[in-house]
Amino acid sequence: MDTNEEIWKSEERIKRWASEAGVREKKRAAQLELIAALLPFDQQEAFTLVDFGAGTGMAARAILDFYPNASAVLVDFSPAMMGEGAKAMAPYEGRYRYVEFDMRTSSWPEGIPAPIDAAVTSQCVHHLPDDRKQGLFREIFERLKPGGWYVNFDPVTASDPAVEHVWQRVNDRFDPQAAYRRLNPSPHERTQRENHVRYMVDIERQLAFFRAAGYEAVDVYWKQLDYVIYGGRKPQA
Repeated sequence: MDTNEEIWKSEERIKRWASEAGVREKKRAAQLELIAALLPFDQQEAFTLVDFGAGTGMAARAILDFYPNASAVLVDFSPAMMGEGAKAMAPYEGRYRYVEFDMRTSSWPEGIPAPIDAAVTSQCVHHLPDDRKQGLFREIFERLKPGGWYVNFDPVTASDPAVEHVWQRVNDRFDPQAAYRRLNPSPHERTQRENHVRYMVDIERQLAFFRAAGYEAVDVYWKQLDYVIYGGRKPQA
């Protein structure tokens, strides 16, 4: 059973998740800065970013810090998450707004601007089944300005079991408690793990989805074990 909505719309779970956000963001600071640098703007340029599946705005904040004249539209489907996000985004008042949108559907709300200057997703696309990954990639492509970029930061699966074993072994070295949690999960941890991996796929398949949607300059721009940053741009008209 897909528990994604149950998890990400639970106020209790979102408060717990948000309380750990600072640790996650510090760990991912270099990757978030790279995402910002991949966008083809001068640092003083004014543009609007759309952060899909924004959560509390981790990616959007990094990009707004990198581009002080940019603004952001944060898209999420969870009122509880948007409530926590409003707290985290308070220093950026006037430079952002939230729009409610369930990426599992293709019914885009009017609040998402068109055309889009740039788009990012972070830690959310792996929650979508393949047909919606493809649909989302195509829908973003259709709405991007010519030359506009879409960048995704997400975990992936290994297509080779031997590679998956290496990823697991190295991750266990970085986190000595990981092996114990994997072998002895609490009911809460088991549910979250099942939700985390349910629709996760390998990077090769996702790059193929990007190319099929029409993006160019498609590449994996950063990778460490099972985490990747990949993206591409809409060709110039």
